[in-house]
Amino acid sequence: MSNKEQFIANLIKSMTLKEKIGQMIQYGRVNEDTVRIIKEGMVGSFLNCKGASYINSLQKIAVEETRLGIPLLFGDDVIHGFRTIFPIPLAESCSWDLELMRESARIAAIEANSEGINWIFAPMVDVTRDPRWGRIAEGAGEDHYLGKLVAKARVKGFQTIKEDGKPISASCPKHFIGYGAAIGGRDYNSCDISENYLRSYYLPPFKEAYAAGALTTMCSFNDLFSVPLSVNKKLLRNLLRDELKFKGIIVSDWQSIRETINHKVAENKKEAAYKALIATCDIDMHSGIYRDCLEELINENPELEKLIDEGVERILSVKYDLGLFDNPYVDENKASHVILSGSHRDHARKMASKSIVLLENKDNLLPLSDKKQKIALIGPFAGDKENHLGCWSWKGNKDDIIAIDEALRNNLKYTEIYIEQGCDFVNNDNNGINQAVKLAAECDIIILALGEPRSYSGEAHNRVNLNLPGLQEQLIAEIVKLHKPTIALISSGRPLILTDIKDKMDAILWTWHLGVEAGNAIYEVLFGINNPSGKLTVSLPKHVGQIPIYYNHKATGRPYAQKYVDCDDNPLYPFGYGLSYTNYTYENLKLKQDEINIDEELSFSIDVTNNGNITGEEVIQVYFNDHFGSTTTAVKQLCGFKKVEIKPHETVTVEFTIDTKEFGLYNENNQFVIEPGTFTLYVGTNSNDCLEAEFKIINK
Repeated sequence: MSNKEQFIANLIKSMTLKEKIGQMIQYGRVNEDTVRIIKEGMVGSFLNCKGASYINSLQKIAVEETRLGIPLLFGDDVIHGFRTIFPIPLAESCSWDLELMRESARIAAIEANSEGINWIFAPMVDVTRDPRWGRIAEGAGEDHYLGKLVAKARVKGFQTIKEDGKPISASCPKHFIGYGAAIGGRDYNSCDISENYLRSYYLPPFKEAYAAGALTTMCSFNDLFSVPLSVNKKLLRNLLRDELKFKGIIVSDWQSIRETINHKVAENKKEAAYKALIATCDIDMHSGIYRDCLEELINENPELEKLIDEGVERILSVKYDLGLFDNPYVDENKASHVILSGSHRDHARKMASKSIVLLENKDNLLPLSDKKQKIALIGPFAGDKENHLGCWSWKGNKDDIIAIDEALRNNLKYTEIYIEQGCDFVNNDNNGINQAVKLAAECDIIILALGEPRSYSGEAHNRVNLNLPGLQEQLIAEIVKLHKPTIALISSGRPLILTDIKDKMDAILWTWHLGVEAGNAIYEVLFGINNPSGKLTVSLPKHVGQIPIYYNHKATGRPYAQKYVDCDDNPLYPFGYGLSYTNYTYENLKLKQDEINIDEELSFSIDVTNNGNITGEEVIQVYFNDHFGSTTTAVKQLCGFKKVEIKPHETVTVEFTIDTKEFGLYNENNQFVIEPGTFTLYVGTNSNDCLEAEFKIINK
């Protein structure tokens, strides 16, 4: 037995039943009873606590004024930055830059920890294919392969090892599992997917997060296989604990154990507590169920105390791994040195710039040049600060934001910028549109700063209409009558419908909700200081009626049948799409061997040429299709990518090696297998535009 194991075992032996149960209770609010509860050992963790001094004061009570001195965990939803707000996670995923995403997580953890937060309820690793769902903003998009690599990067970032050998914080991948498949895009709704589909598409990001060392995980609100996850023994105990060997903390989502009564699978609080305990849900987040019912359950069924001990062991293990028994307090002077530091803002600016996706650029209107000219900056995002914060920025401050107009005026020497809002997100008064048109008529170039407010996305913020809200489309219709060069900046937390806008604009930049450096990042891309390199990680639909629409759908028995009578079956912009201020040619896709054994790797190369006069970064994407399998598979599936900087007129030969496990599938018995057969390899600039080659996997 290791020192850690011995320490925890001895501690558990010395604990009363009440003290054990206390470790399994988490409160999301503090009140006048908080001090008493801590002193009695009836709480093991908090969330939503603010400030190093206050958190230290609570920690001091737990460590110095209780019988056993067990430190507290302090959790928080640090989704895309703490005070230095980064682009929403969906935007960051469009950078396809895993190291930058890892660094965002590391910085967020440093800032959060400086104020006492040692447990971060992130990353969200749900695969999401329905943009009506508000929480699409929090994930990495529609693809599980990219999703699992992003999950790994973010977990590693949040759990970066400090000088003392301990992680900055405990990461909490969420929401286990299937939450992103909420029916109708309605938050908290049921999910109805097969086990094969679950394993093939929704499980890989979680598996990668746990393999990366995630210390905790959060179960989701939804039911799956008709059982809510908080009490789902099949998925928590059998899959997560037994099969995946996850040894960390499982925490419920907010009051989700109590909500199993609403789900009608628990008749009362006592039954809810029993089922959650049996399923191995270790911590009850703010529902009071464990507080009210566990002691009575154990008194009636003493054999259940073994499950309590197992849960407490996992909780104490995480506290030990974080070094809280040796160093429970935070340096109260640290926050002033790290919060919104220059280097953190520099990273936010770089991350935001890399997250922007260029969708249209007719006649190479972009990049603009700083010269004697007049630009009209029009739209609800023109001078806005608040909404660049995005949907999960509890500690963010709009005063930290660099707005678009501010950035342009600060950086341009010769160009004159004139601003008019035109309309807002909800008001139906069109008087502002007339003023905007009048201003635009006097300018050389028009920039429309459009989108949805941050309150339209995030948890419990779903939409059925994915058009630009308010009078923005009416504003567009009036502006284009001027027949002047017009650029649209689309800031949002989800894909929106641009079908009626696409052909009216000369250029379109998808600018998401980019955080504190939004304005500077947008300026740098507009004026060519940075060449856009972002690629979509979600398909942009032509119509809301196409949803869900995603690139790695299955062929079906009639793959060429017309799906709609009033619309085709293609997205407006496909997964992986994104333009640059230069253009690339793909040639000479060469397989080192076109036949590999089942335990070998596929190696190949491709030549990519930058045909323009500007250096660019290209995301070279690799997909495959299995010609025949024992179960149905996707028409095309991402299995590799590289982001490569290519100089003007340079040709680079890019080498790839893909493990054959990426070509595997779950068979009809839900076992993962690599089956021999013929495959098509696709390599290109997005999921549609690719070169092809065939290869075979054999089993000697």
